[in-house]
Amino acid sequence: MRRYALPGLLLGALMSSVAPATAETLTFVTWQLTEDTYGPWWEAVIAKFEETHPGDTIEATQIARQEFADTMMTQFAAGAAPDIVHLASFEYQPFAENGWLEDLGPWIDKAGLDLTGWAGQGLCTWDGTTRCINMQYFGYIMGVNQALFDAAGVPVPTNWDEFIDAARKLTQDTDGDGITDVYGTGLHLAAGNNYLNDMLNFVLDAGASWTTPEGVPAMDTPEMIAAIEHWTTLIKEGLVPADTTGGDARQLFVEGKVAMRIENPGLAGVIETTASDEIKPSLKLVPSPFDPPVGGASAVLTMPDELSDEKKQLVWDFIAIAASQEMQELFSEIVGAPAPRPGSVTQTALDSSPEYSLVVDAMNQAAAAGVDRVPVGLETHYNEIAAIVREEIQRMLIEDRSAADTAATLQERFLAVQ
Repeated sequence: MRRYALPGLLLGALMSSVAPATAETLTFVTWQLTEDTYGPWWEAVIAKFEETHPGDTIEATQIARQEFADTMMTQFAAGAAPDIVHLASFEYQPFAENGWLEDLGPWIDKAGLDLTGWAGQGLCTWDGTTRCINMQYFGYIMGVNQALFDAAGVPVPTNWDEFIDAARKLTQDTDGDGITDVYGTGLHLAAGNNYLNDMLNFVLDAGASWTTPEGVPAMDTPEMIAAIEHWTTLIKEGLVPADTTGGDARQLFVEGKVAMRIENPGLAGVIETTASDEIKPSLKLVPSPFDPPVGGASAVLTMPDELSDEKKQLVWDFIAIAASQEMQELFSEIVGAPAPRPGSVTQTALDSSPEYSLVVDAMNQAAAAGVDRVPVGLETHYNEIAAIVREEIQRMLIEDRSAADTAATLQERFLAVQ
């Protein structure tokens, strides 16, 4: 296991200076422990905790991502929650709603942890209290197949008008058999909350939002109507492959069958590990053509409210280590994406790849605009409203309904859910 040194003064400002009377084992459940990117960083955090807390240990357990939320809900409901709580940022809300999570505000105040400018931290506010610390936040970028753009004589788009023009010109039947071989772009059109995530590109760019800042549904605005029209234009005109998941669209992009794909910075790794030697040189990363770019918190750390005071202090010490300047800088270097703490991107990280500064800029733009994928006021209904939006868009396309009628229906259904 790799070991990293942290200045004692830095950690001392955040953690307890009182050694525990007896050794403790803290349980920690995550879906990232065995991942090539996040795993080494978690190992470093665990190693530093155990180094600064002699005798205390972390018992870390890996659970598959697709089983994680249900497993955690079962453990909490049974009163057997892990001591250190790691949750997806779009799944922590039901745990907070049930009153299972500690109010971290007093711990933050006591430690003097400054969260000003911390990307995505606003999502951790629940009923006016801080229920978690955000550990990951990213902004969307766009992948383009430069060879296809060059062959079509199309510039890389920087706004909606250029994007739709490029999508039309890049969608081609290359062999004349009447079947589209290359699509202008790819979207997540299958079921699941990624439908909302992909559509959010067009919602934000049109100046719309699923809800107001106060959490009131805002689906029947002129801006949302425009966003729906943009989204459905791509589908109606056959500029995207039908019924794909985000993963399908990404794979088609690296195979040269989709010319543009807007998504999270993980696309860089997919290009590097999946694209063929023939296609890889043509695949480039550029800023999203939409303003602001989609952004989103991804994972949070917190603790159960039922722990003893002694254990809570130890768990806070673990969270404080993960949130420290040193570990946040290490995150930015190991993971290959910027950590949410301001000033955590080192020159070493920036020098690690040509795309790193692009990813940092996307995160900063999205965070500055306060963007997150989870709609305010509907946090605990995220999957439900994703299903509603997809259902109504499909009805619009099948029945040839107007975007205005669809927006009005969505407003009614969102209000009913809320």
